Amino acid sequence: MIINKHKLFREFAEKIDESRVLLDEPMKDHTSFRIGGPADILVIPKNLEELKHALNVCRRIELIPYVIGNGSNLLVLDKGIRGVVIKIASNFSSIKIFDDKIRAHAGVLLAAISKKAMEANLSGMEFAGGIPGSLGGAIYMNAGAYGGEMKDVVEEVKVMDYSGNIKVLSKKEMNFGYRHSRIQEEDFLIILEALLKLQKGDYNTIKQRMDELAQRRKLKQPLCLPSAGSTFKRPDGFYAGKLIEELGLKGYRVGDAQVSELHAGFIVNVGNATAKDVLELIKQIQQKAKERYNVDLEPEVKILGEY
Repeated sequence: MIINKHKLFREFAEKIDESRVLLDEPMKDHTSFRIGGPADILVIPKNLEELKHALNVCRRIELIPYVIGNGSNLLVLDKGIRGVVIKIASNFSSIKIFDDKIRAHAGVLLAAISKKAMEANLSGMEFAGGIPGSLGGAIYMNAGAYGGEMKDVVEEVKVMDYSGNIKVLSKKEMNFGYRHSRIQEEDFLIILEALLKLQKGDYNTIKQRMDELAQRRKLKQPLCLPSAGSTFKRPDGFYAGKLIEELGLKGYRVGDAQVSELHAGFIVNVGNATAKDVLELIKQIQQKAKERYNVDLEPEVKILGEY
């Protein structure tokens, strides 16, 4: 759909500050990969009223917006994104703790929730302390690490549909699976907040576990280079990183996209990588995995935009 960007800008700006309605915004500035062309319009609402307004504007022209969080599991293509992107980020960052539960907005970083849980002597979020994404993105893909997944702690999720209606989904209704949730099945749902159920624990024990996992990440993951986290989902019977390493592809490059020399499950941006570089590298890895092991590697990274 061809849109009148300047007309839409004025409509969004009726209720959203112009500083948070951005035209031709480079998406590389909103992804951990530091890759991506411009979005026609990027809207960053600060509350539910502004979010509803943004959806109202989109509905008037029958435009389905793209919704992103912290951009930590996202590859935006080089020509960017046509249409509207709504970013649910730090403006949606409330955390409330009561007893053994945490209610948090979708824009809160997992690291912040894990730290708050530790300070409240609550166990269950240790696995997520080093995951760079926001709560909304983590629930969307049922993010996990070191034996834990979001489905282990989520009790309910509050969402908004395209019409601006709000409803609460139970854990069962979320249809969690490996790197999957109901949100991926729906035509359009925005995660607003979630209720997390944890367990009472001991501060020192929780901190020790979080410190241990942080050290393991530091030693084994390329934290100092831009990436989108694990590039591929875990194939049946294999670990993607180990398989790619056995293919001899550690350090292999296409342009400035490189299979990490530290952990072959990550593709990193070692300079000015383009999405084209990353996609070509993914393609070559997939081909070699299929040829040698008859394994189909499926990307875990979400891909948005125009080729």
